[in-house]
Amino acid sequence: MYNVPYGRKEIRFDLPPGLRGTVLESKFVPSLEDVAAAVRQAMAQPVGSPRLRDLAQADDTVVIVFTDITRACPDALLVEALLEELHAAGVPAEQITFLCGVGLHRPSTTEEKVVKLGAEVVRRYTVIDHDARDPDMLVDLGQTESGIPLSVNRLAYEADLLIATGIVEPHQYAGYSGGAKTLSVGAAGEAMIAYTHGPHMLEQPGTRLGRIEGNPFRAALNESARRAGLRFVLNVVQDDAKRVVGVRAGDPVGAFSELVELARGLYEVPIPQQYDVVVAGIGFPKDANVYQASRGPTYLHFAPTPVAKAGGTYIVPAPCQEGAGEGAGEQRFYRALKEAVRMEALVERMREEGYPPGQQRAFMVAKVLTEAQIVIVGAEQPEIVREMHMVPLETMEQALGWVQERQGPELDVLVVPHSLLTLPVVQK
Repeated sequence: MYNVPYGRKEIRFDLPPGLRGTVLESKFVPSLEDVAAAVRQAMAQPVGSPRLRDLAQADDTVVIVFTDITRACPDALLVEALLEELHAAGVPAEQITFLCGVGLHRPSTTEEKVVKLGAEVVRRYTVIDHDARDPDMLVDLGQTESGIPLSVNRLAYEADLLIATGIVEPHQYAGYSGGAKTLSVGAAGEAMIAYTHGPHMLEQPGTRLGRIEGNPFRAALNESARRAGLRFVLNVVQDDAKRVVGVRAGDPVGAFSELVELARGLYEVPIPQQYDVVVAGIGFPKDANVYQASRGPTYLHFAPTPVAKAGGTYIVPAPCQEGAGEGAGEQRFYRALKEAVRMEALVERMREEGYPPGQQRAFMVAKVLTEAQIVIVGAEQPEIVREMHMVPLETMEQALGWVQERQGPELDVLVVPHSLLTLPVVQK
């Protein structure tokens, strides 16, 4: 019997005769017994930085950029420690603003802000969403030497002290999320998001899952954060079960780099071969819409070597109760795939003409679909999945039967329960 996440629950299934199954999970790293104590210790001994209470002045305006609901970062725990340090420096509540780094996702709801920060923080402090499409909310940070336009939220830029939370886990373009990314994407302007997520960036050899060194996407994020004045981060690494296994605070590059080394030892796992079928588990909160759930097959396909063989299938159990997704980027993703006739033609057109932010996910999904099939199991709006050239099926049993009819009765199946937190590396 196999188990994969489905929303906040699990789907259990058996493989029919002829299918040979292998389960792949990230490596074991002991979780922290007392996470709150570990966070306090990290704050007391920051990497490459003075303590936050020594950075802050009593008359400072402070902005704390935090992740939105699509990231399983334990922000409530992190901001408690940040506030403790800021108040120790004499900074009053009315001078502290929490900025939700939504990027081009939809605005967060009040309920989601409470989930991320806690009811007391939402009640006592100013909590707002970034708006990447509002020019009045943005500051132009100039361009990098390679011509990347940089921008950031105006409140963040004008703050006397700028801080960010984050979670360090594999990321399709940045190598690993965390560090500068919460600010440099979550609180960037649309033009910067468009450029850094365009085909000229995403098809560079260094822009790869799990890669930090020589990654132009990551370099742009770091430069944007430097110009914006990001001075302090508090980041964590979590295992498959969302248990915290590491925490660092301090310099945005130094603290992040230490956590990347821990994350690599946890997430990167060797496999002996490619597989005919790959089951990509997602789970809450990433499987709430197709935009986020599609990360599973793209992460696995654009690992150092595609995990599924050419002509193979990625099966993704995901309720996708929000359909394609409700934000501007998610709707662009939906329309690009829906309006396409052939995936090869879509990839070529996007490669030549570029695309607006959000459609980078359509670009990556289309590239997968030129080489493999994507099946979404249990989607609450199957017609949307079908419109986007993926296959909606109700149950895992139906999906596995469909695969056998299409690919043959004897197949090798890799089950990856946590596909966004497991980086399979095919051994040459």
